[in-house]
Amino acid sequence: MKTYRIAVIPGDGIGNEVTPAAIRVLDAAASRFEARFAWESFPWGSAYYFEHGRMMPPDALDRLRPFDAIFFGAVGDPRVEDNVTLNGLLLPIRRGFDQYACVRPAVLYPGVRAPLAGRKPGDIDFVVVRENTEGEYAQIGGALHSGGLHEVAVQSAIFTRHGTERVIRFAFDLVRQRNRKRLLTSVTKSNAQGFSMGFWDRVFSEVSREYPEIRTESLLVDAACMDLVRRPQDFDVIVASNLFGDILTDLSAAITGSLGLAPSGNLNPARTSPSMFEPVHGSAPDIAGRGIANPMAAMLAGAMMLDFLGEGAAAKLMESAVLRVLADQRDLTPDLGGTGTTESVSAAVLAVISSGR
Repeated sequence: MKTYRIAVIPGDGIGNEVTPAAIRVLDAAASRFEARFAWESFPWGSAYYFEHGRMMPPDALDRLRPFDAIFFGAVGDPRVEDNVTLNGLLLPIRRGFDQYACVRPAVLYPGVRAPLAGRKPGDIDFVVVRENTEGEYAQIGGALHSGGLHEVAVQSAIFTRHGTERVIRFAFDLVRQRNRKRLLTSVTKSNAQGFSMGFWDRVFSEVSREYPEIRTESLLVDAACMDLVRRPQDFDVIVASNLFGDILTDLSAAITGSLGLAPSGNLNPARTSPSMFEPVHGSAPDIAGRGIANPMAAMLAGAMMLDFLGEGAAAKLMESAVLRVLADQRDLTPDLGGTGTTESVSAAVLAVISSGR
């Protein structure tokens, strides 16, 4: 039986509720295909910060490096500034393990009511590929005269040819793999950011010549946001910088019904370090501890992890089990209009997996 070593970081808020639920489903799905997980949990996050003054220990990356993958819950606490939690935990992992391709699917599933009029299940099915290690989230900058009348803050966005080219090429390859609309959309703001985004546009054009069978379009980010609402059915794969990819994926989760259904994979495509899989909904402190958090995004992120590890059949079983519960509509959490709980949804998905149907 194949065993995968997985580092688990439940993190904050509902991360501590949806992560255990997803792990139970992952164990059940993997066991049907003679695979198993060896889980090791790390109590890093805001609670760790309150005790130690940092989000994770100095040797955290060294401790995570030997694992086959990282399964992450959520990060964030109202008592801690978001830039502290993000830059103290998630971003060092993404950069340290060169997880340069953040892959976030956006699908309108059966049983889910879209907030967009006239959209039915299957109409929306695209993927956003977000550059994950540089761009606007590079921690390069500083402050001068902090707190004074003449305070100055500088934040630099960094775009390298290496980083830009590889994520664009990854997105083109994903279009080939999906084999759907054969369309790649690049999103920038080059009319206002002529140096960095103009550079991105030029690299996109150059790489596109290697993929003559794939159609391309380039949109400004404001137009892309409008078009995701106006014509979401037209998109296939979208590639964008760190900041714009972040914004577009929150919007794509909204138009497909719920953040509780949005998974993501922070991928190191070269597999030189572990990749990390997580739901995108955040720690949701307003509902944490109430037992009503939707675990489906974490489960779908788990299915992405299974697929990345080479367990495609188990991944398909896990995803199909989640979709059957969604379509059945008897066990849905409040974000989807139901009265279910984290536990009842988990039990329903486990029952489908156990039935083997």
